[in-house]
Amino acid sequence: MSDNYNIAVFEGDGIGPEIMAPTTALLEKLANKAKSYSLSFNVLQAGAAYYAKTGESLPQESLKGARAADAILLSAMGLPSVRYPDGTEISPQIELRKEMNLYAGVRPVTVLPGQDSPIKIPEGQTIDFVLIRESTEGLFYSQGKGEVTENEARETLVITRETSEKLFNFSFELARRRKKSHNTRGQVTCVDKANVFRAFAFFRDIFDKIAKGHSDIETSHAYVDATALWMVQKPWSFDVLVTENMFGDILSDLGAGIMGGLGLAPSADIGDNNAVFQPCHGSAPDIAGQGVANPAAMILSAAMMLEWLGHERDNSEMLAHADILRKAVYDVVIEGKILTRDLGGTATTAEFSDEVSNRLS
Repeated sequence: MSDNYNIAVFEGDGIGPEIMAPTTALLEKLANKAKSYSLSFNVLQAGAAYYAKTGESLPQESLKGARAADAILLSAMGLPSVRYPDGTEISPQIELRKEMNLYAGVRPVTVLPGQDSPIKIPEGQTIDFVLIRESTEGLFYSQGKGEVTENEARETLVITRETSEKLFNFSFELARRRKKSHNTRGQVTCVDKANVFRAFAFFRDIFDKIAKGHSDIETSHAYVDATALWMVQKPWSFDVLVTENMFGDILSDLGAGIMGGLGLAPSADIGDNNAVFQPCHGSAPDIAGQGVANPAAMILSAAMMLEWLGHERDNSEMLAHADILRKAVYDVVIEGKILTRDLGGTATTAEFSDEVSNRLS
C-alpha cells in the first residue's frame, strides 16, 4: 500500500517559480514510478511580491498549511526593491525557521571527482562535508528587534542550552548516519569563537557535554576564522561542522563557492516536527523571466527532502529515489555539456531540467 505525503510548496520570488516548476515535475516523475509512496503538492502564498500586494509576508493561512505538511519545499524568496519599513528585506524563510523552531540548518558541501571547483583538490581526495548551522537564535535572534539610535546600533546574540543540546545531538546523529551510509570518518567539529566571547565558551561547553553521549563519533574544535581558512586549504578534511547562526550563514556561502557557486548549493532547515528544503541562493530578479536560471540547487534540495522523509518514515524507496535524483544532477554537471550560464554554459532552465529528467528514465 502506498503512503501519500503532503508537500507544502512556496514558489518564491524572482526566479523562484521558474526553478520550482521543474523540481516538482521531477519529484512527480519519481513518485509516479514509486510503489510505496505518492506526493501531493499544496502551493502556499508568501514572499516579497505577496507582501507588496497585501502587506503580509507570511500569512497565517500559509503558516498553518506549512505546519500541517509532511515537508516544505521553499524556492528563492525576497526582492531587493521590496523591504519592511525598517529597511530590512522580506524573509519568510527566516520567519518559518523561528515559528516552527527549525533549529538545524543543514548545508551540504560536495565536490565529486570530475566536478569543477576553484579549489585544487589533491588526487584521491573528495570534498564531502556538511555544515550544520543553528537557525533560530545566535545573532539572528534579534532580527527586526535591534536597537538603533542616531549614534549607535545594537543587536543581541542569544545561545540557549535547550536549542544547543538539540543541535548537537542532531549533528552527532547525522555524523553517525553518514559514517554508515557514506563511509565518512564520523567526526563532528564545533566551530565557535570561544577564545573571545563567553557566549561561545558556553556553546563549546554544551558541545563537550553532549559529545560524551556519542563516544562512537570523533570530536574536534575549531575557531571560525581558522575554519574559513581550512575550508579553502583542506576542505576534504571535514565531515560534520556545527556552528552558530551567523557564522553558519557566512561559512555556508564559502562552501557554495567551493562547489562552484550558489547554483549548486542546496539546504534544509530541520526541527523536531517540520522541515523546510530550499536553495541557498537568492531570487535573482535581474534574470527572472528569462528562463536561464540554474535549477540545480532547488532540485538538490528536493533530493534532500526525499532523503529526510525516507529516514523519518522508514521508506527505503524514498531514500533510493533521493540518491537517483542527486546523482542525475551531478552527472549532468560533471559531464559539462548542458550547463546554465552561471556554471559556464549556455543552457536554459528547461534544457538543464530536461537533461536531469532524462537521467531518471
